[in-house]
Amino acid sequence: MKILSDKNNLQILHEDNHIIVVNKRVGDIVQGDKTGDKPLSDIVKEYIKDKYNKPGDVFLGVIHRLDRPTTGIVVFARTSKALSRMNELFSNRETKKTYWAVVKNKPVEAAAKLVHYLKRNEKNNTSKAHLKEVPDSKLASLDYKIIKELQNYTALEINLHTGRHHQIRAQLSAIGSPIKGDLKYGADRSNPDGGIHLHARKLVFVHPVSKENITIIAPVPDETIWNAV
Repeated sequence: MKILSDKNNLQILHEDNHIIVVNKRVGDIVQGDKTGDKPLSDIVKEYIKDKYNKPGDVFLGVIHRLDRPTTGIVVFARTSKALSRMNELFSNRETKKTYWAVVKNKPVEAAAKLVHYLKRNEKNNTSKAHLKEVPDSKLASLDYKIIKELQNYTALEINLHTGRHHQIRAQLSAIGSPIKGDLKYGADRSNPDGGIHLHARKLVFVHPVSKENITIIAPVPDETIWNAV
């Protein structure tokens, strides 16, 4: 059964006066959209309001997003100072992001760098990976390595060099290794919870205020295949 986050079951990975880091569940939406579903940003605000007995509105800044079917690390800013500094870190690629993915077909190479040009299709909310530059495409680059061979699947660790729309999903699909459950990008069947096996596992960055090095690791969902990785 799918469990969405609420203020009482939030998986907090790090919390201080300036930032709060949450382990996102499948189906959690980071920021409000046309579905009208309650976003994680509102849930985190409720959590802060309750925990610290804050009167009035709670400030919370959305720094980055994860796709709804993915899981893992999401960082929010609790002050405007932290928000502007974290936005800078993310836009200047001064963070190190590591993802885990479980894919259907084992990649030919055990480790490789993938470089594509991604073109976004707004109509169906997908991105297509091209080997050569095409009009309106953006360069996308990542490294992957196999971390475990499972019975019918392969677990990969991925380090992103760029942050494009659906980048990991599109690039892995382009090499014939779609992510488990990712119907949009070539998986043959969906997962029971509607999610995909893509998890924002690790984030390394310099704290926006204290300047200390922060390393966050998000536990994988408690689910049979993830538990085998």
